[in-house]
Amino acid sequence: MGLTATVIGGGLAGSEAAWQLAQRGHNVRLYEMRPVKTTGAHVGDRLAELVCSNSLGSQLPDRATGMLQNEMRALGSLLLKCAEEAAVPAGGALAVDRDRFADRVTTRIEGNSRIAILREEVTALPLNAPAIVATGPLTSPALAAAICELTGENYLYFYDAISPIVRADSIDMTRAFRANRYGRGDSDTGDYINCPMNRAEYEEFVARLQCAETIDLRDFERDDPNFFEGCVPIEQLAKRGADTLAFGPMRPVGLTDPHTGRRPYAVVQLRQDDLAGELYNIVGFQTNIRWGAQREILRQIPGLQDAQFVRMGQMHRNTFLNAPALLYPTMRFRRRDNLYFAGQITGVEGYVGNIATGFVAALNLSRQLRSLPAWIPPQETMLGALCHYVTHAEPKRFQPMKANLGILPPLPERIKNKLERRRVYAQRARDSLCASLESLDDSLLGACQAPLLQDTV
Repeated sequence: MGLTATVIGGGLAGSEAAWQLAQRGHNVRLYEMRPVKTTGAHVGDRLAELVCSNSLGSQLPDRATGMLQNEMRALGSLLLKCAEEAAVPAGGALAVDRDRFADRVTTRIEGNSRIAILREEVTALPLNAPAIVATGPLTSPALAAAICELTGENYLYFYDAISPIVRADSIDMTRAFRANRYGRGDSDTGDYINCPMNRAEYEEFVARLQCAETIDLRDFERDDPNFFEGCVPIEQLAKRGADTLAFGPMRPVGLTDPHTGRRPYAVVQLRQDDLAGELYNIVGFQTNIRWGAQREILRQIPGLQDAQFVRMGQMHRNTFLNAPALLYPTMRFRRRDNLYFAGQITGVEGYVGNIATGFVAALNLSRQLRSLPAWIPPQETMLGALCHYVTHAEPKRFQPMKANLGILPPLPERIKNKLERRRVYAQRARDSLCASLESLDDSLLGACQAPLLQDTV
């Protein structure tokens, strides 16, 4: 075919987009500025490096992320396949060894003869050339300025998080225990390490969080009371009320401490972060606390008193477009026919959501280059609901969104039973996607011939 497209950004969305374009016969220039220029969050130069959690969310087919994963399987996502190949035990979730995952993606992209990887910073948008911008939450200042000049819109800023990582052999298992909530998952011993707290331990821990020394905020952050809402740090949750953490990331439901035979008052969960099981990240513990104080406070958690931290938690800037004013649900920029955006810069949150928008942008750019009509994912699917939300929300109140059942169109009839309601949502999404794919003349699609749904758990 020979038609060339440019993809800027080698993260999740950009890697998926480059692969899908190449699979459809296009030559691709994939720009990734690392290692020539790095960011405050990345540590290497591989494509699709995960800098926050290592989890791609629940695999249960009637959960939002599970629905989205099933949809991406049907669409032939490269990155979802790589994630499954790099999976580590995580109960009902799809979690990966982040190094193995990035290696697999990088190897596949480098081995594709149609993709040329250019290790350099892009400071200006390509003029009159087909392109996908997938530069993610840490878009370089020069390119951000170029995009801002093009859009005429002010950027919005909030902070995303990196959770602390602990060496497994430094966790005291005489105080911690292995278990999955309600016994879910395939492991007999449990995929999560749980650090239980009684009420006194919990209250002391919350008090320490409430007065912890944090990294100073910049002026524009202090002026915005909602800048953390996309990923609230634990110290901010602690300040919202004494029980906020116990009903949030430290909720003890579905767990029994084998040391006492009772449910803990609160629990801190750790999830495997590498294939060898040597590293564990602290689930939901994003934080802006200074590293010295962070070590002291986290070592107050029962079982982590001697913890060796491979990485401390930190917050970093996330930049996103006012997508409802700028993008169509095909991910095409409203003011230029051959320019698309994908990934977190569009306001989509969550790893699978980023991958998915990279797919949508690539498929539609390819169809445009081949003079075919654009494809809008059905709104009844989780992919379609995400694309619809970020392009149809109220621009003045727009905030990033991750996959959740609340953005799906309501069912024709109200179903009171929660499990049945989720099952119907999932089945409707499957049927809608299959019907939509049948109308597309694309030999790489059509995986709907295979079942999309696993048994609901």
